[in-house]
Amino acid sequence: MTTEPHIAPLFQLKGKVALVTGASKGIGEAMACALAEFGAKVVLSSRNQDAVDEIADRLNAEGLDSTGIAANMGNPDEISALLDKAVEAYGGVDILVNNAAANPVFGPIQDTDERAYNKIMDVNLKGPFDLSKKAYPILKQRGGGSIINIGSIGGLTPEPGIGVYSMSKAAMISMTKAMAQDWGADNIRVNVICPGLVKTKFSEALWSDDRILNRFMQKIPLRTIGEPKEIAGLAVYLASDASSYCTGGVYMVDGGYASV
Repeated sequence: MTTEPHIAPLFQLKGKVALVTGASKGIGEAMACALAEFGAKVVLSSRNQDAVDEIADRLNAEGLDSTGIAANMGNPDEISALLDKAVEAYGGVDILVNNAAANPVFGPIQDTDERAYNKIMDVNLKGPFDLSKKAYPILKQRGGGSIINIGSIGGLTPEPGIGVYSMSKAAMISMTKAMAQDWGADNIRVNVICPGLVKTKFSEALWSDDRILNRFMQKIPLRTIGEPKEIAGLAVYLASDASSYCTGGVYMVDGGYASV
């Protein structure tokens, strides 16, 4: 008689190195802290060095292992330098979380100028594409790994006021599936998490407006907006061996919003 292996060890990330972009606050910070808690060495990145240093210092004081490296995901040179520094710090990368995002405008598409459009696409799509492509040979050389892209339910159904942002996330979902298809043979899994309305500084324009918030509440079966920590558990799952048969997946964390 054989027994199935225990599940808990599959979630452990000891010996793994995770790189999380947009890690200075909100969902990125919550995911980075969770990955560190489950044993990963974590590189926290954002545009602000002081912000990621503060979080890294806090994690290290708790006996975890992390370091902060500033980088602008809209700058190809800084993306290359980020990966080089991560490899220098920890010898490689096993888990890549593309979380950094930009949305400098809130309003109808016709009011989005070219500069804002380019910034959204550079940070939300081109940056993750470049970083993932540069990470690919490192992940392959280490026997595989996990790439987790942070999309949005707006990438499934465009949301009013954030049309171009929604477009960028729709493209990210497609990019995730294409990478999963091309890189699966190298044991590199690529999945995308699509949060709904989560209470972060980034989404404040949505949840701080009572009219918009009430519209969301009418469509959310759980009748509440999310917290960053509610995304972190899924990130740990997708980063770990517990999800070893999952790639190309689109995972919604939205209180049921997209189901109605």
